Formats: sequence, C-alpha cells, structure tokens
Amino acid sequence: EMKTGEGKTLTSVLPAYLNALSGNSVHIVTVNEYLASREAEGKIGDIFRFLGMTVGLNTKDKTIPEKQLAYQADILYSINSELGFDYLRDNMETDINNLMMRRDYNYVIIDEIDSILIDEARTPLIISSNAQQGKKFYRDADRFVKSLKPEHYMIDLESKTIELTEEGVRKAEAFFQLTNLYNNSHSLLLHHIKNSLKAGFIMEKNKDYLVDKGQVLIIDQFTGRILNGRQFSDGLHQAIEAKEGCIIKEETEVSATITYQNFFRIYRKMSGMTGTAKT
Repeated sequence: EMKTGEGKTLTSVLPAYLNALSGNSVHIVTVNEYLASREAEGKIGDIFRFLGMTVGLNTKDKTIPEKQLAYQADILYSINSELGFDYLRDNMETDINNLMMRRDYNYVIIDEIDSILIDEARTPLIISSNAQQGKKFYRDADRFVKSLKPEHYMIDLESKTIELTEEGVRKAEAFFQLTNLYNNSHSLLLHHIKNSLKAGFIMEKNKDYLVDKGQVLIIDQFTGRILNGRQFSDGLHQAIEAKEGCIIKEETEVSATITYQNFFRIYRKMSGMTGTAKT
C-alpha cells in the first residue's frame, strides 16, 4: 500500500524486473489504456529496456499478430479486461496459429488491486454470439407490460426479481388470447414477458443503462463508465430496446465467460498496489 504520489509506478519496476529475470513473462495491469501506453512507451518502459528487457503493450485496437508480439515481451502492460478477453478468445480459438498468449501466466502486478479483486471480483467478462431466435414477441411483450397496474405484478427489490400475480397471469392470458400461459408451447413468450417485466420495472434508465442515438448502452455499476459493445444477456437487452422504442438488435448468447477473480487465479504469482486498502 502506497498513497497517491508516493511512487507506486516506479516501485513496481523492482518486483517486475526481478520476476522477469527467470525468463518468464510479467504482466502489469493498469486502470486504463492511457496509463498502460504511458508506462510502456515512456520513461518506465525505458528503464526496463535499459535493463535489457523487452516491453509490450496490449490494447483493444491491436490486431492478432500485434497482440502475439506484445505477449512475447518480458514485461507486458495492459488493462484487466483486455487480458481477460484475450484469455477467453484463446480458449475459443480452433487455429493454434491465432493464439495470442503463448507463454505461461506467470506473474501479474495489479494497480488498484482492491478495486479489481474486491469491488469488481465477480464482474463477469462475457463473449457473446448471435442467438438464432426470433424477435416476434419483443414489441408485444413490451406493450403488455406497459398496460399493467401494480396489482398485476410483485417486485422483490433485494433480489431484483419480478413475477406476475395471479391477476397478472389472467391479464396476460386475455391479452395474448391464451388458455394457459404456463403451457410448454408458450415458453418463449413467457421468457419475453419476464424480460419485459424486468426491463420495465427494475432496470432504470441513466442508472443501469442510457440511450444514445437510438442505442441502449450499459453503464458499469462500479465505475459509471459506458461498456461499449456489450449487451445485457438472455434477451434483456432487446427487451430494454423495445421499452425505449429503439431498433431491436439480434439477441446474443454467451459463448465464454470468466470473472476477474477466477481469471487472476490462473497466474502462478500475483501481487498488487493500492492507496486505499485501509478504507
């Protein structure tokens, strides 16, 4: 633990260099890509290069060959999410020539380690693919949910779940002209209704997501940043798009996922720096 301004960045050079002397790679995780680039390409990187080490930089915009080269370096600077996503992509890859990480996960130094391993410990990194499912019920389910009154549903705010009451089920059966909403043949419709209920009564605009230029964008609950390119899973994103009157995109399904906590356990050794551990 070192307070801001006491030299965490410079201090990290010592354990990084020591652990790279064995010929194994060292990954240094920064809080954003600007800092990763500044350290790798600036004076800190120059220290490593002076000591005979190669320095790599891993950012979102790099191609597979560029990432492969970066991962071969003795010292690699990256943000945590990019390391995690690269790990997931490598595990989905069928061509060995496209693997990005070809060395062991040896040693990692994490800046602001309390934020990543406590605050965001269970935040899942998710790679999704398009699901082969129709969009037919999204608008109808949204119209139905917007017609409901408080007696038609029950909300558990603690678990963030919502269900139709018996009166709500009867209303749904009348709205969709069904005799039994819970018949197996209506399972897809019921799935859409549940997503629309959550979108309508639990997910809050400008807290859980925002709408910009007709796009629903996820807000990271820990950092407040926009998670570009990410979608709520299992059709919830499309239910929110219907709620907000946006164009409904293809639904996605999870292809690979891992939490930060489990990802960093892959490394043989791990350490970190922070100025806020005691708070």
